[in-house]
Amino acid sequence: MKRRIVVALALLLMVSLGSAAALTSPPGLLSFLDKVMGGGNGVERVGKDLAFGDHGQTLDVWRPVGATVKRPVLIFWYGGGWAKGNRRAYGFAARAFAKAGFVVVVPDYRKVPQIRFPAMLQDGADAVKWTRDHVAEFGGDPAQIVLSGHSAGAYTVAMLTLDQRWLRAVGVDPRIVKAAAPLCGPYDFYPWTSDRAREAFKGVADPAMTQPITFGRADAPPMLLVTGTADTTVRPRNAIRLGARLKELGAPIEVKNYPEQTHEGIVMALSVPFRERSPVLADTTAFLKAKLGDAAPAQ
Repeated sequence: MKRRIVVALALLLMVSLGSAAALTSPPGLLSFLDKVMGGGNGVERVGKDLAFGDHGQTLDVWRPVGATVKRPVLIFWYGGGWAKGNRRAYGFAARAFAKAGFVVVVPDYRKVPQIRFPAMLQDGADAVKWTRDHVAEFGGDPAQIVLSGHSAGAYTVAMLTLDQRWLRAVGVDPRIVKAAAPLCGPYDFYPWTSDRAREAFKGVADPAMTQPITFGRADAPPMLLVTGTADTTVRPRNAIRLGARLKELGAPIEVKNYPEQTHEGIVMALSVPFRERSPVLADTTAFLKAKLGDAAPAQ
């Protein structure tokens, strides 16, 4: 009851202030509510609108307040069907992982229809390169990088983790990725059934080369594939099939399929207003910390 009252008051405050940032998108509204309800306590954004790559891309960097030692780094890519979204609306995700002890990098990337595959992966690789080269300036340890993201962002995570071409193309050793935890991503989704996917991958000569499952390998970094049984946007079978393939190969893989959780519900569970609905944040950070071992951040 108390939480509902706080959410209601936050909504009233938002309307009274006319918060443009909050009203631009559902994730933006969620990020606003998360901040009002204390999601930003103990964390700070130490880098804003930082340029990377060669196409005008920018990113933000978050970390725990008062961090005095090098922290492991988490790069988070948001979703939006490759066609929409922006990093500012996902402050709730950045704050959640920063509060768990990570230095968090949230990059933007170019969108369809201005670009198509593989530009989103090239932008993702550029973000990893920037992180390797600059995150130490913000208290991050470039030797301890993990990846996460939601939906289309989870696709980028899976491809950068499994298909070594993209990081090698920008001069980054693929072994820089120590672990990954993509949320509700498409990993085995050809033939394309959605308009967004058909547009994003239009003109691809070999569709198999767009599918993360194609690049399953025994020496893949540890991966936690998160999905929800009620996800009708990106069906759980994507995580289940990729998980089965990696397990068959002997790769370190875990799959978590949360009962009654929707596509949106999984990422919303990272935020303070919805965190009690599902242990997505706790499970994801626990997995990543375990794979980082002694370098794992204290919460």
